[in-house]
Amino acid sequence: MTSLEPFGARLRRAMDERGPLCVGIDPHASLLAAWGLDDDVAGLERFSRTVVAAMADRVAVLKPQSAFFERFGSRGVAVLEKSVQEAREAGALVVMDAKRGDIGSTMAAYAEAFLHRDAPLFSDALTVSPYLGYGSLRPAVELARENGAGLFVLALTSNPEGGEVQHAVRADGRGVGATMLAHLAAENAGAEPLGSFGAVVGATLGDLSAYDLDINGPLLAPGIGAQGATPADLPGVFGAAVRNVVPNVSRGVLRHGPDAGALRAAAERFAEEIRAAVDGA
Repeated sequence: MTSLEPFGARLRRAMDERGPLCVGIDPHASLLAAWGLDDDVAGLERFSRTVVAAMADRVAVLKPQSAFFERFGSRGVAVLEKSVQEAREAGALVVMDAKRGDIGSTMAAYAEAFLHRDAPLFSDALTVSPYLGYGSLRPAVELARENGAGLFVLALTSNPEGGEVQHAVRADGRGVGATMLAHLAAENAGAEPLGSFGAVVGATLGDLSAYDLDINGPLLAPGIGAQGATPADLPGVFGAAVRNVVPNVSRGVLRHGPDAGALRAAAERFAEEIRAAVDGA
């Protein structure tokens, strides 16, 4: 197996060349209907392939949400496999949004499914949940390193319920979310130009200056567009770490389909607004 350049280095280059934008591939039933597609495998395939064909040669990152494919069973997963392959072949990095998290051999099996170079669903990075303890992610961390892939660990998420866990304070006085950021900083120590182990940090959370976001790794930021955050909000939320932010837009782009030109134009507008906000920070 030939070695693959670390995910962090590939992501830094893609963001510099294509702009710091991640577009979600979220074929939920309401979007299929809005596109005039049936809520079945044929509609799923049409939707996903349209997004990939419109975006994969120009955006830095595509992020398929695994659940919307899994709900159709094995045929839906087959569509996901093909979408990942086609997106990567066209030059986009693929972050698989599956939010896996378990212990021991089960976590190792999840890692094998998404982070092993020979796996049908091999992706450049995987979202993971650390709330069985950060150490439970070790099999995924190790396999990602071996295969040039990365992780995005849920740290400070945009959903209101997340604070029940992420804002909880440990016996040592450190918050749980802050603890996850510290673990990631340790994973990325010494990496250049960017570490491969990132955090999911919501763009809707307001001023995060109380947190050390300088983890030498990427910050995947959901919440732009339909959830209410704008590109102009990014410097105020992320401060000095804003250049390592990968803003995710899903419905804000996807609602412009099924016309490929309209999808591309929407993505380009977001990318330009994000670049302007980051460059002006």
